[in-house]
Amino acid sequence: MSDVPAGPLIGISTYEEPGVRWGVWRLDAALLPAGYPRLVRRAGGLVAMLPPDVPEHAAEMVARLDGLVIAGGPDVEPVRYGADPGPRTGPPARARDAWELALIGAALDGGVPLLGICRGMQLLNVALGGTLVQHIDGHAEAPGTFGRHPVKPVPGTRYAAAVPEETSVPAYHHQAVDRLGDGLVPSAYAADGTIEAIELPSGVWTLGVQWHPEMAADLRVMRALVVSATQ
Repeated sequence: MSDVPAGPLIGISTYEEPGVRWGVWRLDAALLPAGYPRLVRRAGGLVAMLPPDVPEHAAEMVARLDGLVIAGGPDVEPVRYGADPGPRTGPPARARDAWELALIGAALDGGVPLLGICRGMQLLNVALGGTLVQHIDGHAEAPGTFGRHPVKPVPGTRYAAAVPEETSVPAYHHQAVDRLGDGLVPSAYAADGTIEAIELPSGVWTLGVQWHPEMAADLRVMRALVVSATQ
């Protein structure tokens, strides 16, 4: 038997995509970019992939986890925050919106540490009554290419405790936080003033980052989630 201690179980939300091809098969599949589970494992956690399910199952699912990651993905449907879709807002992913909002609610209600990444940060803000800017320029490269830009932490925040200095991060997004959700505070900014991280300053460890830590070598954000999930 291995003497390596098991880490906390971290659930990561996944994509459900139709007609995915691999080998001789072309089937519907639940997908997750490999950078997410790799980052969790490198930070000391065990991984559970969470494909979209009915929202009524979210509380039971989250109760079995030590921590939760809401992964990046498509735009949140604007109706979720009382807006009409803008001309550059992508098509809705209604089943995923419903499932991940239920996961977020279950984590907040159940005291399970939560990390939202890109779309996950935006959805966290929406879950707590906030709104989004539906399009900004300068935060995405060519399609399928991650750019980099610096983000500056807000002193005294949970994010700053994990990453105290200004850091260059990989990013690919065109939407951003507008009005903050209830109880959330900004914990990092880009040079143009875009909010790059949000968090709940008290209670269960809850953080959202606008960039993609799974595309970087820096483990500190994920390690902070894993440490919180062991407490």
